[in-house]
Amino acid sequence: MRIIAGSRKGHRIDAPKGLATRPTSDRVRENVFNLVQAWVEDAVVLDLFAGSGAMGIEALSRGAARAVFVESRADACRVIERNLEKVRLTGAEVACRDVGRFLGSDTRTYDLVFCDAPYDEYAALEPTLARYVPRLLAEDGLLVLETAAKTEPQLPLEQRTSRRYGSARITLFLH
Repeated sequence: MRIIAGSRKGHRIDAPKGLATRPTSDRVRENVFNLVQAWVEDAVVLDLFAGSGAMGIEALSRGAARAVFVESRADACRVIERNLEKVRLTGAEVACRDVGRFLGSDTRTYDLVFCDAPYDEYAALEPTLARYVPRLLAEDGLLVLETAAKTEPQLPLEQRTSRRYGSARITLFLH
């Protein structure tokens, strides 16, 4: 995988080994950032189910002020930390913990939230997202939710757009 644009354009980053992580493809990431670019500059970003950290790292490369990466798997957390060191980005925090617990305890607000849960876990996760994400999103904040293409997420936020890219659906929700 590579960083698509910004100060670290072209830098390669690694993904965790194995099948437990499904990195967002470069093509989908590029399309997402074309949609959300207005929210990125100086943003405080939350990357849930961060995996390799590609979404948050891309946001930092494009001018986000800070990013918090939340990932429950220790091996994936180490990959995120190595990727951040490799591309020499600052303003990052890696929270190696369960996403639901993190959402229930975090009191900060974020301008831009990326959420890419395992597709087969999304239905069980949706009530937790519905409960906590609205209070974590800053006024006019944006949630970028990646789900399986067949899934049509329902959250108590204003849906801005929903687009399919192969087996993935990207849905943008505005606070």
